[in-house]
Amino acid sequence: MPDVVAIDDPADPRIAAYGAMRERDLIGRAGRFVVEGEVTLRIALSARSRFSLDSILLLPERVEGLTGAIAALPAPPPVYVASRAVMSAIAGFPIHRGVLAVGVAGPAPDPEASIPPAPAGALVVGLLGLTNHDNVGAIFRNAAAFGVDAVLRDAATCDPLYRKAIRVSAGAALIVPSARVADGHALLDLAERHHLVPLAMTPRGRTDLDRLDHVPRALLLLGTEGPGLAPEVMARARTLRIAMAPGFDSLNVATAGAIALHHLAGRSRAMRDNRWQLSHTQA
Repeated sequence: MPDVVAIDDPADPRIAAYGAMRERDLIGRAGRFVVEGEVTLRIALSARSRFSLDSILLLPERVEGLTGAIAALPAPPPVYVASRAVMSAIAGFPIHRGVLAVGVAGPAPDPEASIPPAPAGALVVGLLGLTNHDNVGAIFRNAAAFGVDAVLRDAATCDPLYRKAIRVSAGAALIVPSARVADGHALLDLAERHHLVPLAMTPRGRTDLDRLDHVPRALLLLGTEGPGLAPEVMARARTLRIAMAPGFDSLNVATAGAIALHHLAGRSRAMRDNRWQLSHTQA
């Protein structure tokens, strides 16, 4: 465990990365991101996290409960401690949770490298034009819950390492592999190279989700609420819809994605279970 350094001055250069957090959420942090809250910090400190931490900033009363998780790192980052008033002055708004950290995004990952090679099963989510950080965070949480291999996003989709997206994802944005592609056509070209079947969610889909046969290698495409996926993207995919009550055909994109992922992941589990039972019956 490194020494805990007390911070008394909000202008201390050692904690400059935490300054004016809301403003920096809008303009970016030059390869850094902020983790907020104990749940997400514990994931950032775990072996599952894809990122390293530059530093940690805590209220004094939060240090003891996090000491074990921080000390377990091979090379713990600097740990700074500040009073609530100083911490709030640093951040630029009232701090309640008292747990912050700055992470390092690192080099942009290769989207090709995040997809399991054929013929193994694969479940990938593609996000096109999603600009709401709550929705993106929720989709990453769903992706972690249903064992998605990767989340790929186009240039118009917001960064899952935005502070609020990480918090809404319950830390899943730190562990689910993710990469950026140029646009929908680049994503579909990638799917073709990797033998992924593109499945486009839309209220006007040709196939009800519950009637979809098992797809061993799938790319689930989710578009922004309102306009949805572009017609030229849907023209290159199998379009799916979720059956709903008459007179209403709209779900939040994260909710629709969760239902679709539950169906796709459940079919994959059922196929694996059936193969296991068959092999043991024959034995």
